[in-house]
Amino acid sequence: MTAGRLIVWRHGRTEWNLQDKIQGQADIPLDEVGVSQARAAAARLASLAPTRLFASDLQRAASTAGELAVLTGLKIEYDEALREIDVDDWAGLTMAELAAVNPEAAARIRSGEPQRRGTNGETVEEVAARFADAIARISTEGTSEDTIVIATHGLAARVGICLFLGIPQANWPAFGGLANCNWVSLLPGRAGWRIEEWNAGSLPEPVMSDDPQR
Repeated sequence: MTAGRLIVWRHGRTEWNLQDKIQGQADIPLDEVGVSQARAAAARLASLAPTRLFASDLQRAASTAGELAVLTGLKIEYDEALREIDVDDWAGLTMAELAAVNPEAAARIRSGEPQRRGTNGETVEEVAARFADAIARISTEGTSEDTIVIATHGLAARVGICLFLGIPQANWPAFGGLANCNWVSLLPGRAGWRIEEWNAGSLPEPVMSDDPQR
């Protein structure tokens, strides 16, 4: 069985987001704006009557999920596989600072070339595989009546969803980054999962068209 809808939800703002610092798996909390974002988004997502709630165990994602848990009574199911990309010793650097100390690596990241983050961190391909495996597993734990919310992180979600959907890596940059507390809504279709909304901040609305997806 598969779930009826997956909502992959990026965490609210942190101080490091505001300062344009690379976070990776550094356990940075939400700032005041991030908490407000999470509460507002949770109120909207609660109206979808979610039935299960998963989250990265890093506190910015866990706290975001916590706002939805308060409204729905759902227990948060933590999963380390939903963490952000591991950037190892690059955590806390801005991209400008990274470019100053390692211009070759910064240039490869900007051009979309393969580049391991930090000395012993992950590549984009590795985090995509980790995250895609996690949402594939989570998606099979529900039924067609379930709406599952996954509170997580921007880069991991973006590339992981693309891999999960079978989108060629060369096309991943066409899918823009997720704003703080925005989400991606996925629905099962005739040929597998499909995107209902990308980088959404409002509730999905029915699509009225002559293009049946199921």
